[in-house]
Amino acid sequence: MMLVPHTVRGQEDSLPTQPDTTLKARGAPLGALGAAWRTLSDSSRAGWVRPISSMLVPGLGQFMGKRERGAIYLAADVFLIARYVTFRREGTREKKRFRALAFEVARGEFAPSLRDTVFEYFEQMGRFVESGPFDTDPGAGIIPPNDPETFNGSIWALARETFFENPDSAPAVDSPEYQRAIAFYRSRAIGPNFRWSWRNARIEQDVYRQTIKKSDDGFRRASQQLGLILANHLLSAVDAFITHRLSRVRKGTELSSMIWTSSPNSFEPEARLSLRFSFR
Repeated sequence: MMLVPHTVRGQEDSLPTQPDTTLKARGAPLGALGAAWRTLSDSSRAGWVRPISSMLVPGLGQFMGKRERGAIYLAADVFLIARYVTFRREGTREKKRFRALAFEVARGEFAPSLRDTVFEYFEQMGRFVESGPFDTDPGAGIIPPNDPETFNGSIWALARETFFENPDSAPAVDSPEYQRAIAFYRSRAIGPNFRWSWRNARIEQDVYRQTIKKSDDGFRRASQQLGLILANHLLSAVDAFITHRLSRVRKGTELSSMIWTSSPNSFEPEARLSLRFSFR
């Protein structure tokens, strides 16, 4: 028979028990979220909580009302955001490509010191083979180029047609007509720092045109997706509002909505989503 000292057994019986606060600490945020969800899902607040929730996160107001179609709004939002990001990246990638072509090929021989400017400048680079010189005379004053095939030459031709009585006959240099034409030309012509030429790089200019078109298409499609995202948020909010109002009406009511459409003759993928549901 083994004897256990009374003092040892007493010490074992009197050991303090430490409460497990770790699980409670971890469960506190979940409990707070659950309480917040129950508060927001309260039917007495549904008239304003659900539409606002759906405006912020499409489908959330429907989930609060235990409507399964909230998953459709949420899936549509994820799909549209993914397409927006894809098209935006495509536009940005092609934008970097055509700007690099412009700087390294068309402008390279003129040792440019400035790299970037407004988008209209890059558009004109695709339309004209070269900008032409800003001033054909190194002396005092400005003598614009007369070649209409160049960008600067076309600007000077437009200035002559606008301000000269006879575009083929220039008035005196100090005349008001000539000074107005020169001011018009200076405000629109391409200066020396941005001069370009595709004379010996016509293939590169064709690639440049294709690249700038791809960039435009990417940004345009991204803008379309952004509009559809906003429409999806608005439609989900309206749906949540109407659903709450009509759920209080006992007679049968049918609600139909369409978010976006696709063109059967277009190779550009778009999506079609139509919702039709009723209250009884």
